[in-house]
Amino acid sequence: MVILNPYGVAPLTAMILFNTPIACEAKIIVKGKEHPGDIQHTFPAATRHILPVYGLYGGYKNTIKIILSTSSSNTITIQTEPLPKSVAIPSSIKTTSEYMGNNLMFLSPSMASLTVGYDYAGDVRWYCSLNVCFDLKRMPNGHLLIGTGRLVKVPYYTSGLYEMAFSGKIFKEFILPGGYHHDQFVMEDGNLLVLTQDFYADTVEDVCVLIDPHSGDILKKWDFKNILPQDVAGSGTQTAHDWFHNNAVWYDNRTNSLTLSGRHQDVIINIDYETGGLNWMIGDPEGWPQELVDKYFFTPAGDGEFDWQYEQHGCVVLPDGDIMVFDNGHYRSKNKENYRLNKDNFSRGVRYRIDTERMTIQQIWQYGKERGADFFSPFICNVEYYDEGHYMVHSGGIGYENGKPCEGLAVGKSKNPKFKDNVYTLNSITCELVNDELVYELQVPANFYRAEKLPIYYANEVAELCEGQRLGQFVETQTTRMKIKALETKEPIPEHYQAKIVEEEDRFCLNAIYESGETAQLLLVSESDEILRYPINTVAQAYGAMCVGTFQKSDPRNVDTFVTKTGLSGKYQVKLVAEDKIYETGVTISA
Repeated sequence: MVILNPYGVAPLTAMILFNTPIACEAKIIVKGKEHPGDIQHTFPAATRHILPVYGLYGGYKNTIKIILSTSSSNTITIQTEPLPKSVAIPSSIKTTSEYMGNNLMFLSPSMASLTVGYDYAGDVRWYCSLNVCFDLKRMPNGHLLIGTGRLVKVPYYTSGLYEMAFSGKIFKEFILPGGYHHDQFVMEDGNLLVLTQDFYADTVEDVCVLIDPHSGDILKKWDFKNILPQDVAGSGTQTAHDWFHNNAVWYDNRTNSLTLSGRHQDVIINIDYETGGLNWMIGDPEGWPQELVDKYFFTPAGDGEFDWQYEQHGCVVLPDGDIMVFDNGHYRSKNKENYRLNKDNFSRGVRYRIDTERMTIQQIWQYGKERGADFFSPFICNVEYYDEGHYMVHSGGIGYENGKPCEGLAVGKSKNPKFKDNVYTLNSITCELVNDELVYELQVPANFYRAEKLPIYYANEVAELCEGQRLGQFVETQTTRMKIKALETKEPIPEHYQAKIVEEEDRFCLNAIYESGETAQLLLVSESDEILRYPINTVAQAYGAMCVGTFQKSDPRNVDTFVTKTGLSGKYQVKLVAEDKIYETGVTISA
């Protein structure tokens, strides 16, 4: 039996199922278009064989060879559908099959693409049709950990994380009360560090939590508002709402500390894991209170070239304690008078060496500055450390306006009617270097949040058939006491709202198109006629840091109103207050 796309979300995967009279190993070879593109994996001895097949090509008659340890073999073909337009095709790739082996380069989306895996030739060998987001990481058990596609709050905060396989099988969904954004880290004991926020706070992206992977319970919480001042040393993109913009977390076992990247304060901070106390800060000290500068900031040392990082992403702590980060360089100053235009700027991967006794810092390696504005990404991106001298630098947010480096974010301007007469093009450049020799370069005409190189099969992988789990719980959706004076009509919602309701196991969503600024409410009416009122925000919102824009609607009047079932019990009629009238939906929600 052959099942293409067995879980409905990974179209370039399949399952092959068969029985053998005696237990034997089964090796599969997914044939590449050329021999170096072959992807193979050997499954342990069994009589009942359920073999995940990864690495199919889209729109292609794929050949898969099955070889048993009993020496018998078989060859089958699997025809796949063509790739959708939402899968970005590389414009160039420079590497060798010997260097990449069976690894794929996985790019997770920022705008207008899906999460995609490319082989040594730049061919697409995997993609996920779910709108999963932010970083894709492999767990010690071989599973993947990535942000869900369930939006809970604009612009890009999702329900939490999926633990899944490349087959598309979702083992767990970890739900966070404050939603998930940007990054996660798997601890040695299996616990998960996850970036979040307090859902109804006035600020965002300033909380990290520790999650139990078995229950989804929050074991520990770090609130950065208790660590740093929120009204000093802002980057050029900082707002009072998004004052820190934490985009990376890393646990260092040697020092039992967390290292965090705060884009909107141009700073990398290190805090004590147990107490949350501040240990040190990397960044331009301009604008910070002198008492913090004297105690926590480093002073550049040595005679080599040195630049501070600005609006950085993806910090990594290396085995020797060095810090690697992607220095976006956006504005490249904390003083508005010295802000640098994108066309005159650069982005880079950089490695800093810090001395926490003398509080000195040296820049010992960088890549990207020499490529100038063509490598410049004002947002997103990451670096990876593989071994000494072996690094990845992913510049994923490159944009051009009418053929020249774009000032501002090209992805945002391209969706703004104000700039409809301009031509915007996007690019993503992913590089790997060994002892400063460029051994890999992938260019894709889209913006991608991060890059991760992974083998598509992990060691000893088998198909795992089990019921998925949903762990954790949504925060209870806040109601309002404000009662809008409206006439009970018993009429359905007018067609011009194009209203629809999507119900899930643990929440529902009312989607409709409103006039900008229109007064509207969602009502839940219980069987005892109790009325719960939920505000609907119909005012278009602007966001300065759109790290992931795949949830952005082309029409700002198109509004999702989510109501979780947390705190609800029984059956509720759903109604809409709009145009000073109460409209019926005809839908009853059970909780």
